[in-house]
Amino acid sequence: MVSEKKSKKIPVWDLPDVPKGELPPHIQLQRTRVSCTFDAPTHVFTYSPVSSLIFTENIQYSGAYAAMGVDNSVRLPEFSNNFKVEVISLTEDDMEFDMIGIDASIANAFRRILIAELPTMAIEKVFIANNTSVIQDEVLSHRLGLVPLKVDPRHFNYMSEKDEPNEKNTVVFKLHARCEKGGARIKVKSNELKWLPNGSEFKLSTEKSNQDSTSKPKTYTSFGCSQDSMPEFANNPIATKHGDIILAKLGPKQEIELEAHAVKGMGKTHAKWSPVATAWYRMLPEIVLLEEIVEEKAEELVKKCPVKVFDIEDIGKGRKRATVARPRSCTLCRECIRGDDWEKLVAVRRVKDHFIFTIESTGALPPEVLFTEAVKILEDKCERVISELS
Repeated sequence: MVSEKKSKKIPVWDLPDVPKGELPPHIQLQRTRVSCTFDAPTHVFTYSPVSSLIFTENIQYSGAYAAMGVDNSVRLPEFSNNFKVEVISLTEDDMEFDMIGIDASIANAFRRILIAELPTMAIEKVFIANNTSVIQDEVLSHRLGLVPLKVDPRHFNYMSEKDEPNEKNTVVFKLHARCEKGGARIKVKSNELKWLPNGSEFKLSTEKSNQDSTSKPKTYTSFGCSQDSMPEFANNPIATKHGDIILAKLGPKQEIELEAHAVKGMGKTHAKWSPVATAWYRMLPEIVLLEEIVEEKAEELVKKCPVKVFDIEDIGKGRKRATVARPRSCTLCRECIRGDDWEKLVAVRRVKDHFIFTIESTGALPPEVLFTEAVKILEDKCERVISELS
């Protein structure tokens, strides 16, 4: 038996009048915001029982609100007017900026391009002449491959298996460290990787003739000209980004002598070619006080937030009121809405088309250059799709 209270419906004539071409406030809120309740966010994901997949709930179908006279299609003029990029902070290796007026799929495309499709230079081949340390050759080679190199990859070409090493596709480093007999243990750091602008100094293998048993020395690199004479590196020699990375520790009479060859590659091949330590984004927090919170309640609200989003202001006559002072600091812990009736006083939301993007560069290129290069790659992808469709 259904109670009268539960079965009661709001008459159609009691709904507020909405101008044609506009959405009701509650639908507009669901369309543009993620509402965060004390137990879980809402209006974020939808579940498909047919394919058992979870999709982001972002309605882009042009006819979704046709019955209300609202055109929901994506149009270039509106997108151009609404899209903005605002730089919040910029340092040598870190960049934080806001991307406003885009869909989550585009923000995620930038993230994936930054991590996996922007090329850098990294050590790919290591030729070890002598290694008497306790570190195995494979482990030492892996460590060398992960050392960030301060070299602009745009000055180099990709190297295929059929290509011969030259000054436009290979950078050679040399490492020779030795701990003398009777001396103290030493640390081998990345600053001991010395750039060889004239190519390899090793005779790494021999080629035997089929006609006789004579052997002809062969080196894997023979540059036609020295890299230090190239204008890109004349005043900016190639080196490691950080010189204090420990590669190995040597005891008395132990020695490491090797050559490392760096080539151009992308993060989707191996993580050592990823130009960013991380690239991530989050939706802009929006904290709304549904009612005025004063006196003891205001002080309680300030204490509830662990990241100090709220503050107290004086409204005169000794009265205090809670305000939202630092909404960007919100980490969605939702402590402010836990407890008795706090969800009726504070609303925690996220703006669906406003993303706070953070790029942490490994040092090969500045973060602002990485972002512009990611834009170029996404543009090339779009042009390729358009040309295939046409």
